[in-house]
Amino acid sequence: MLRSMFASAAIADCFSDTALLEAMLAFERALARAQARCDVIPHTAADGIEAAATSMRFDAEALARQARRAGTLAIPFVKQLTAHVAAHDDEAARYVHWAATSQDVQDSALALQLRKATARLVDDLDRTGDAAARLADAHRATPMAARTLLQVASPVPFGWKAAVWLDALTRARASLVRAAREAAVLQFGGASGVRSALGDRGDDVASALSQLLDLPLPDVAWHGVRDRIARLGAELGIVCGVLGKVAGDVALLMQPEVAEAFEPTGAGRGGSSALPHKRNPVGSMLAREAGWRAPALVSTLMVEIAGEHERGLGQWQSQFWTLGELYDAAGSAAASMVEVLEGLTIDADAMRRNLDALRGFVYAEGVSMALAASLGKAAAHARVEALCRECDIAGTTLREALDADPELAALLPQARRDELFAPERQFGSAATMIDRALAAWRTRGS
Repeated sequence: MLRSMFASAAIADCFSDTALLEAMLAFERALARAQARCDVIPHTAADGIEAAATSMRFDAEALARQARRAGTLAIPFVKQLTAHVAAHDDEAARYVHWAATSQDVQDSALALQLRKATARLVDDLDRTGDAAARLADAHRATPMAARTLLQVASPVPFGWKAAVWLDALTRARASLVRAAREAAVLQFGGASGVRSALGDRGDDVASALSQLLDLPLPDVAWHGVRDRIARLGAELGIVCGVLGKVAGDVALLMQPEVAEAFEPTGAGRGGSSALPHKRNPVGSMLAREAGWRAPALVSTLMVEIAGEHERGLGQWQSQFWTLGELYDAAGSAAASMVEVLEGLTIDADAMRRNLDALRGFVYAEGVSMALAASLGKAAAHARVEALCRECDIAGTTLREALDADPELAALLPQARRDELFAPERQFGSAATMIDRALAAWRTRGS
């Protein structure tokens, strides 16, 4: 139950027992077919293995018990498969798993699963990014208060805030796709990695197997080197972190005392078991949970890079599970933020009210920089800082204090003061940044 709550069903399905066994079977069928093409085993044997494998039904519980004793799932898997093939074609059974090793079938199966899971994850990232892009474009002139160190800073357009999210999503998506492409490669090295059991036909078989599985053939078998897996894990962790950052911003904007943006609502969504009035940011919560969960999983893959010799002891064996958990986390976060951003309600009036309620302090930087042309930066900063303290004591606004100061008012004519206290005149390069973020997203690769 809990795994279903913290995972995307579409992505979790890629790492189910059924999906794993199907991927392992795909490897064994392709291995036999590749070896037959290269005249390593008889074509009749490959036909027999493929026909029997198509109807194979595994006893998953028995496999699990036997795998723990064997130290690898591949051993009982191959044993069950061989017995099943033998029941149909005794001669073909002699060639099951020919010249391969346990890690060949498990790593290649993992590569097949990674490819499918990545495609599904990228679909949700695309929807999330598209939603962020729409927000950035629609709200390029909607003023709100920027917040630094959780304190109000100066006016920015909400569209720029959404463009910041989009910019990070663009990078995270591109890096994930690249890392997944590098990780989803064929593993076929045999017992020690050099395909010794195949003599001079090893490269031919590997090339044919690569084509049949549509998995790239790496230059060297990677039994003992797991940097590709660690790199993919790190990118999944970054995806979780980026989505968690967006979720955190939305959750803070949704606090009733801020009330500038709201997740979609509906029956059974975001309620409380004790407080009937509550509207909880549950989509953001799930994405934040994934962001907290991912780093420890990434660190596991990082330390597992340093395996011993040609096949490490205890490093690669759990990577299927660790990567599956990372895909669960990233899938959960992405699916949640699709719902959040596609259904996000923006209260532009509340954003403006919150700006106006701050007695003009959000314009202090602009006023200071305008005065700096005459007073110098340090002196101007000190004068405006003193004005803000006086306003705090008197309960007045910064504009009132500036208008009442003869020296400063003389330095800044009324038209200039009006401009300095108009939020849309404080947006700086925001429009250009929004345009660049949108262009980068629109031209992202596959």
